[in-house]
Amino acid sequence: MSDEYQIEVPPSFYALYTDARQRLTEPLRVVRDRYEACEDLANHLVDHARTLLFQLGVTEDDVLERCLRGLDTPESGVSGPEARWVVHRLAELLGWPFLPDPPPAPDAEG
Repeated sequence: MSDEYQIEVPPSFYALYTDARQRLTEPLRVVRDRYEACEDLANHLVDHARTLLFQLGVTEDDVLERCLRGLDTPESGVSGPEARWVVHRLAELLGWPFLPDPPPAPDAEG
């Protein structure tokens, strides 16, 4: 069977679904479907982000943070790592600096 998939999934998205041994944790079809959904979401948010920047008079980082908070919920339809990827992609599409990755969570034991 020929693989005629025309959209190239970037390594940054594959990394969301790759384990320590560099194997996909989901079937390739699922990863491609999730990528298309996340890429579409990032493109859809471009106008919304520009509107927020203008209407609220906040910084680009504030807009990206608000978008991340909105996406990092179960209701958004994307996972936490996908939400971060979408916001990074949104920043890239807008030509804005990326949000820094959050510091690692402290150990539960102390």
